[in-house]
This record gives sequence, C-alpha cells and structure tokens, in this order.
Amino acid sequence: MSFAITAAVIAATGTVMSTVATVEAGKAAEEAAERAAEEQRIAAQAEELKRREELNRVLASNILAQATSGIATEGTPASLALEQAKTIGESEGVLALSQRLRERNLLMEGRTAKSMANMQAASTLLQGASSLFSDIATIKGKKKTTSSGSKTA
Repeated sequence: MSFAITAAVIAATGTVMSTVATVEAGKAAEEAAERAAEEQRIAAQAEELKRREELNRVLASNILAQATSGIATEGTPASLALEQAKTIGESEGVLALSQRLRERNLLMEGRTAKSMANMQAASTLLQGASSLFSDIATIKGKKKTTSSGSKTA
C-alpha cells in the first residue's frame, strides 16, 4: 500500500511541477520579449542620434557653402532648405512610428507567449485531473491498488 501512495504522490507532484514549469516558462518568455523591446528602443535612439548628427553636418555644410559663395539666405535657397527640413522631419516621424510598432509587437509576442503558457498549464492540469483525483483517493486510502497496478473500489 505504501508503494501505491508513494507512486500517487509522485504522479500528483509531477503534474503540479509540470504546470508550474509551464507558467514560469511563459513568464520568462514575456520578460525576454520586454528586454528585447527595451534593447531595440535603446538601439533606435542611438541610430536616431547618428542620423541627426549627420543631418546637422549636412545642413551646416550647406549653410557654409552658401555663405562662402555669397548666396543670400533669403529666397529660393532658403525655401529649398525649409522644404528639405520638412521632408526630413516627416521621415524622422515615420521612422519613430515604425520603431514604436516594432517595440509594441515584441511586447505583444511576450504577452502572447505568457498567455499560451498559462493555457498550456491549464491543459496540463485538466489532462492530469483524472489521474490526480485517483491519486488523491489512493493517498486517502479510499481505493486499494492490486498487485497488477489496477485500482479497485
């Protein structure tokens, strides 16, 4: 009888441990996705700084070239520079939006992984429920196990 109880306890513990491991794996996947999103956000900020520095260099060289060539900063060259600045601003906005969407997608992947892990844990519990109830009944001594391993009432 003690072997049957030990086996029942081990089986019940296995089901519970499998469920806990699945939930923890989901949490880990969510945390990994959050870290990846944060890393991507930092990388995007660094790239944006590089783009802005390059843009500032180009604009500064354009202004210097105009100043040394004697072109006035009024009229058509100024209008072109303003249009160029507007276009660059729109481009930066699109890049920022794209980055935010990538970051949001990573976070959603993490949440989905956690949710799927929770569903898998519930499935594991449901699959093990019948044997878990039988194991509990064995532990309480309501059923006796025969030598062949089958349970009798």
